[in-house]
Amino acid sequence: MAAQATLHCLTGCAIGEVLGMVLGTAFGWGNVPTMILAIVLAFFFGYSLTLRGVLKAGVGFSTAVRVALAADTLSIAVMELIDNGVIALWPDAMDAQLSDTLFWGALAASLVLAFVVTTPVNKWMIGRGKGHAVVHQYHH
Repeated sequence: MAAQATLHCLTGCAIGEVLGMVLGTAFGWGNVPTMILAIVLAFFFGYSLTLRGVLKAGVGFSTAVRVALAADTLSIAVMELIDNGVIALWPDAMDAQLSDTLFWGALAASLVLAFVVTTPVNKWMIGRGKGHAVVHQYHH
């Protein structure tokens, strides 16, 4: 269940992270604004995927927002810390362009590593009835 929860979280984070990095790089933004955009979009898409599922179960919007925040905040935060940390520390990754293999390779590797590190965090949270365990009751 932890791997499935992490994969769900990774999907939203990856959409936002990739979109943010692509947009920031395409617009020629600096490293900090690009990374901030990527992080904001990762949280947005991560929460959005959870909201979509919880709302589909018939839960009211304000309750669904609380469920998404409770379920995903720590998972997304850890994922973003690892993902962006890898990209920031990888030599020349922050200066790579969209046409560079380094851009896509570092981004892919950072997402894989974020998945590996975040899965035990989600397992720990689920074991305590938190995180994805909060959302599980809304899955049909």
